[in-house]
Amino acid sequence: MRYSDISNLRIENQHIIKSEFSIAKDLVSSMGAMQAQDLAMAKWAVGLRLQHSTEKTIEIAYNNGEIIRTHLMRPTWHFVSPEDIYWLLELTAPRIKPTLKARNKQLELTDEIFSKCYRILEKELTNGISLTREELAQLFLLEDIKTDENRFSHLMIKAELDGLVCSGPLKNKKSTYASLPERVPIKKLLSKDESLYELAKRYFVSHGPATLQDFVWWSGLPVSDARKALEMNKSGLDFEIIESETYWFGNSGLLKRSIPEVHLLPAFDELLISYRDRKAIINAPDNKKAISSNGIFRPIIVVDGMVCGIWRRLTQKSLTIIEANLFEPQNKRIVECIENEASLFGTFIGRPIQLIVNNPA
Repeated sequence: MRYSDISNLRIENQHIIKSEFSIAKDLVSSMGAMQAQDLAMAKWAVGLRLQHSTEKTIEIAYNNGEIIRTHLMRPTWHFVSPEDIYWLLELTAPRIKPTLKARNKQLELTDEIFSKCYRILEKELTNGISLTREELAQLFLLEDIKTDENRFSHLMIKAELDGLVCSGPLKNKKSTYASLPERVPIKKLLSKDESLYELAKRYFVSHGPATLQDFVWWSGLPVSDARKALEMNKSGLDFEIIESETYWFGNSGLLKRSIPEVHLLPAFDELLISYRDRKAIINAPDNKKAISSNGIFRPIIVVDGMVCGIWRRLTQKSLTIIEANLFEPQNKRIVECIENEASLFGTFIGRPIQLIVNNPA
């Protein structure tokens, strides 16, 4: 197996090609979790991996609580299925909370303030009511709880990790917070070993080929727990050793393709972000073009398994402009494939697309 095989097999295992899924919840559950830092882009991350999806159908699933957005694992925003949220929080939150203590102390967020905040959340987020960030911040200020200097985010992240709140339905296109016990009343829990086994199985089957260190990065688990989780799954996985690194995966069948595979993937997509070592999919000189110095993962153009450019969308009244910036010159056929992918994105968001391709000479 070569590095090109690794990247192409990851594309297949991540359901970017020939997905068998048509329901958002089932896809997200099969992936374990999907990073959802940028909500608009995260909807495309789910949609491109589903059959016959649109932004509207993903929004309906999100608004109905069929997929939940919350902080867990590394931590950052993730989509998870309702059936998985409690055991994932129980597994990963104890690892995250200690890392937040120093910053909470700097922000003067005491146990008393958190308790006061929680009382407000429990009072206001009842009977199906969900509130935006701005609405909750105003309620906190009325009770003399400061929300500046990123205090609000730290208050809410801890509330998410403690299982008090999660995402609610969009309100005037804005994200909201809702009561997690109301949103997901059935609390499915697993033992720690069951959780470790399940998370590793889903990661290596859906994200493989991947190394132990990739799984440590993606899950946020201690190395000892991640190693134990992998050991429990080894009998059901294949592996290949490349340059002394062992890559684990659940599907060894590569599709044979005679035409170029081109994909416009969203910002923070799992294909790029979910591996500690990304050399199989992006050349080292291109890292800084696709990933900013402060950790912002830009929307990427993938050609035959390699990141070959970035793209962005500009929304106007009557149409959406897609600007594609290629790192190296690409032939006419690749540009035509990019045009087809841009058209698919336009169908997904339900808007006409104008494509601009900046192809170096």
